[in-house]
Amino acid sequence: MEIEFTHKTKVRVRYGETDQMGYCYYGNYAQYVEIGRVEALRNVGMSYKEMEEKGIMLPVSEFQVKYLYPAKYDDELTIESKITSIKGSRMFFEHEIKNEEGRLISTSKITLAFVSKETMRPILPPESFLNLILHHEK
Repeated sequence: MEIEFTHKTKVRVRYGETDQMGYCYYGNYAQYVEIGRVEALRNVGMSYKEMEEKGIMLPVSEFQVKYLYPAKYDDELTIESKITSIKGSRMFFEHEIKNEEGRLISTSKITLAFVSKETMRPILPPESFLNLILHHEK
């Protein structure tokens, strides 16, 4: 199922996330887009915590990132998270991170899998989650 849901979240690059030149360490981008995903799902009305309480895990099965321009210490970053589709047990996200000037600094694509907490096997997303996503499409 194709989906058009977008959510924006802001984070600030902290001193401890930078190298000696003041550039954001590349490994932090995975954490930034995780913040974006978690807040996007919360905005839809379903938190990771609620999913886990219902016996559903959402591990990342694929992560691709392209670095276009460095984020720097104290930059306020806007993380735009898009849920683009859900196919079977997989949910697909695309992210863009921009700095305060609106300059695109990175893009990423992430695939999550709906997995049973009990069996650790892929499962279909719950109907209640699909209804929330479809209700919040933008």
